[in-house]
Amino acid sequence: MEQDIKSILYSQEALNTCVKSLAARISEDYQGKDILLVGVLKGANIFMCDLMREINLPLEIDFIAASSYGSSTKSSGVVKILKDLDYSIEGRDVIIVEDIIDTGLTLNYLIENFKSRGPRSLEICTLLDKPERRIAPLKVKYRGFQIPDEFIVGYGIDFAEKYRNLPYIATLKECVYSK
Repeated sequence: MEQDIKSILYSQEALNTCVKSLAARISEDYQGKDILLVGVLKGANIFMCDLMREINLPLEIDFIAASSYGSSTKSSGVVKILKDLDYSIEGRDVIIVEDIIDTGLTLNYLIENFKSRGPRSLEICTLLDKPERRIAPLKVKYRGFQIPDEFIVGYGIDFAEKYRNLPYIATLKECVYSK
């Protein structure tokens, strides 16, 4: 795997610092509330696990799987729900936890879908934001890093289901994903 890496953008230490900072903000903002974190599978899994361990509040978790990529490097624009929530979000304070926001199409679809389910509040927490590629406008309350328009992997983020287990976030060599 290492031979496919072009450069490391964020080390494991930088990710840990970022996660702790986001968790501290969430803990402060949601004092006295019982929050529901909804992780967007599969990419946000590692980020959400680390984030929830740092949040100093009672919380519950749920997961949704949605895709607009398949095994491609570009969004198809068509969002498919592969796994829906297990619990109702009606009247809940919900934070959608995402690994990366690219075009925003998938997340925009999820937000509209969730709003129709009647949550008390609904916010977004993303580790990575790639605003250069944004198509759908989004209000992101909790943002880790703003990244350049490069193809990245690691810390839960994949290319064709590989590289998720890297403990850092790195750019992938173009020869790997342009085959």
